[in-house]
Amino acid sequence: MRRAARPIALLLAAGLALLLAACGSTATAGPGAVRVVAAENFWGSIAAQVSGTKASVQSIIVDPSQDPHSYEPTAADARTLATAQLAIVNGIGYDPWAPKLLDANPAPGRQVLSVGGLLGLAEGDNPHRWYDPADVLEVANAIATDLKRLDPADAAYFDRRLRTFETQDLALYHSLIAQIKSRYAGVPVGASESIFALQAPSLGLRLLTPDSFMKAISEGTDVSAQDTLTTQQQISRHQIKAWIYNSQNTTPAVQRLNSLARAAGIPTVTISETLDPAKVSFEQWQVAQLQRIQRALHQATGR
Repeated sequence: MRRAARPIALLLAAGLALLLAACGSTATAGPGAVRVVAAENFWGSIAAQVSGTKASVQSIIVDPSQDPHSYEPTAADARTLATAQLAIVNGIGYDPWAPKLLDANPAPGRQVLSVGGLLGLAEGDNPHRWYDPADVLEVANAIATDLKRLDPADAAYFDRRLRTFETQDLALYHSLIAQIKSRYAGVPVGASESIFALQAPSLGLRLLTPDSFMKAISEGTDVSAQDTLTTQQQISRHQIKAWIYNSQNTTPAVQRLNSLARAAGIPTVTISETLDPAKVSFEQWQVAQLQRIQRALHQATGR
């Protein structure tokens, strides 16, 4: 993963006194509310929906124009994490600053939900688990479990919120996934990076872009000449029907491929790593993206 240029050690040294002062802070939502802090707003949105009125939820990365891979945490971020009773981090090398800040300020009774740890993944695995529908459900269940551990008196409330999230809030999300899979199964597509690699199988789409190309773009490492050529040829020879790219990471190489796809008349679709716009819910964001993908596939195939 792309790493922040600012050394974490310097940040910790600068904010340590403030961190220690913050460790006794109470949640702003009122007496008894669980204080939840998520490193990224896609997990924060899910946590807010599962917790309802029984928790205050704050996310650190919320700006749609910010590439999360290159995020540089601030002393304010450290203070925010220091107040968490439940901290949700992605892990898998995606947000290495978050566990370091938590480790610098341990708090008795704090629950830390690492998505990578929950799913048994390690650095080097695809970290973009919020694009896998099955992983989304597993994380939502884990959030409910941690909330019940912190606030057992409201366990039934959290269970109801979880059921509502899974069966009602995500209903259109799951419906669109099923519709796309039913109508466009096997359609070949391309993608700029690995965030889409986890969603493509659930949609039944055949993702042709080399895995090594998508991973290199995602991690900010050098793309091989062969992978670049292969990806260009898949576009110019119309081997793919749609091109999906991450609007938060449009490197010069991606911009050239975007232009090539448009020149070839191949529908292009933007997706993002974090909620865009920042105020929408996880499912509103994902539904909008799935609808764009559906329209692009219809345009490309006539189905």
